Amino acid sequence: MTDYDKLYINGAWVPSTGSGSIEVVNASTEEVMGSVPEGTVADMEAAIAAAKGASEAWAAEGVEERAKYVQRIAEGLKGRMDEIAATIAGEVGMPIKLATGIQVGLPVGTTESVVNLVKEFPFEEEVGNSLVVREPMGVVGCITPWNYPLHQIMAKVAPALATGNTVVLKPSEVAPLNAFMLAEVIDEVGLPAGVFNLVSGYGPVVGEVLATSPDVDMVSLTGSTRAGRRVSELAAATVKKVHLELGGKSPNVVLDDADFAQVIGKGVFACYLNSGQTCTAHTRMIVPKDKMDEVAEMAKAAAESFPLGAADDPSNLLGPLVSEAQWNRVQDYIRKGIEEGAELVTGGLGRPEGIEKGYFVKPTVFKNVDNSMTIAQEEIF
Repeated sequence: MTDYDKLYINGAWVPSTGSGSIEVVNASTEEVMGSVPEGTVADMEAAIAAAKGASEAWAAEGVEERAKYVQRIAEGLKGRMDEIAATIAGEVGMPIKLATGIQVGLPVGTTESVVNLVKEFPFEEEVGNSLVVREPMGVVGCITPWNYPLHQIMAKVAPALATGNTVVLKPSEVAPLNAFMLAEVIDEVGLPAGVFNLVSGYGPVVGEVLATSPDVDMVSLTGSTRAGRRVSELAAATVKKVHLELGGKSPNVVLDDADFAQVIGKGVFACYLNSGQTCTAHTRMIVPKDKMDEVAEMAKAAAESFPLGAADDPSNLLGPLVSEAQWNRVQDYIRKGIEEGAELVTGGLGRPEGIEKGYFVKPTVFKNVDNSMTIAQEEIF
């Protein structure tokens, strides 16, 4: 169990002004693996005030000095790679064999790349007889998802810090433990007080404060289209800059001259990576009609060959979904696929045979899917 009972605000671990906590459930076992505070409006307002108070001094820091801090954060994350990977494997369900390189290695690499980029970035540039000066936005609010939690955090936090902005982070309440590990790293590297702040909690409570506060200059959200619409509506009142990364429905187009034996299996892997919980998951395989039956059999064989099981077992490549709510959502999509007339090739409703615990879904393939069907139009996570 990893229980955090404090938030990170203004360079210190402080108790929430509320008394609630949010349990984090292991996706493979359905057992509670930790908890974080259920942040309040007052907590978020305190974090924003801290970020605003630190903004001017942090913006005045030289690029080299800011880059050094970001590099130390990358090194701190790398030093705890195994621990963080195991935590995310539990929170999200990505098997540990993949989670180490993807869920931790990728955000470390992203952070290190920011260090190199910021040193070369043209903060001042002469264009004709004009001087273009690029300045920090100020206070940046980051609202991040659960599917690649640390990567989505560092893809926002690292460039924001490196370019002179202060940050208030609201991680997903479904997979927040890794964000607290990041805050521990940031505290250890000695980032000035107020430059980075962490408030856990629910979007309609603390997340909406980030969108509405006049002291937040920019809000960046990765999440659902519904959440993006809400943030845009709320942010409009203060005319702040809004950055949104929302849903997708990625097609995998296979032409008739492709090497089907090579590409079909790879396409299924690109769909099932992270149990399909990826905004760029190749969930629609579009193939020549006269090849559909052949491709369906190849996809069936690939789907049924995946080593499936608990995320902490290094022999597995396919783990559970992140939560009971997500499991129910995907079951509903499979049910709609069947009801709307798509032909089930493999998988279907319920858990895989022999698995009683964990949010596992049968690896599922449909064929003869009409483009008007729900499963062809909506993201399946």
